[in-house]
Amino acid sequence: MVLSISSQTEEKISSNLVEKYSKKTLPFLSNQFKREGVIKIPEVMPLEIRKSMKEEALRLLELYAERRDLKLATTGNTPRKMSVVTSETIAANSEFINTIYRSKALLSFLEALAGEPLLPCPSKDEEFLITRQEKSGDTHGWHWGDYRFALIWILETPPTEYGGMLQCVPHTNWDKSNPKIHEYLCQNLIKTYGFVSGDIYFLKADTTLHRTVPLNHDAIRIMINMTWGCEDDLKKQMITNDRWWAEKEVEAGVYS
Repeated sequence: MVLSISSQTEEKISSNLVEKYSKKTLPFLSNQFKREGVIKIPEVMPLEIRKSMKEEALRLLELYAERRDLKLATTGNTPRKMSVVTSETIAANSEFINTIYRSKALLSFLEALAGEPLLPCPSKDEEFLITRQEKSGDTHGWHWGDYRFALIWILETPPTEYGGMLQCVPHTNWDKSNPKIHEYLCQNLIKTYGFVSGDIYFLKADTTLHRTVPLNHDAIRIMINMTWGCEDDLKKQMITNDRWWAEKEVEAGVYS
């Protein structure tokens, strides 16, 4: 499906970026992104669009949510415990999400932070993902992304005492046959980021080892992930069947 964003919506996004982020601040934000692999940018979108994104995610979750509960061998058997709406389902059923993803103003801003071009996600099943964590113990365990860049919308999250924070170790690499996650955790500092509902962050997903801290009570944490690739990603050959979000059972999944 090829959609163009309306001129009115594009103008809202563009005007908001000009108002909230001056050209003088961009180099500092870019340096932080390169140093930490993640940066909070909640005001990248007008509040109106953030509210509409939550409404759209809730609608799609009501219609299409599927539960996942497994450990993934290619990340050292770290857990995935959550409900999801898959990329293809989102693409086929949400004009709103499709059009925001294709905003030229948003893309230009993210490229200024990244210091390189962002390309449409090479794999359609990784373009989008809506997740909902809701039970005590729900988590997206330690992992990397197949492709370089992700914009994460925290649409709803509980207080930090309930868990659900983001933890990161930047400047790491994913070897699916030998992920060495425990070694990375022992040899590097782990930085933890708390959020409030409505936050947005930009992540260098392919070289930033990351996870969400497991919920310690039943509570709601909803997010949508938008993924882009880079020039290097166009050369990747995805061989391992570990696309846990797209299929209820995958070869790399460990199921109880």
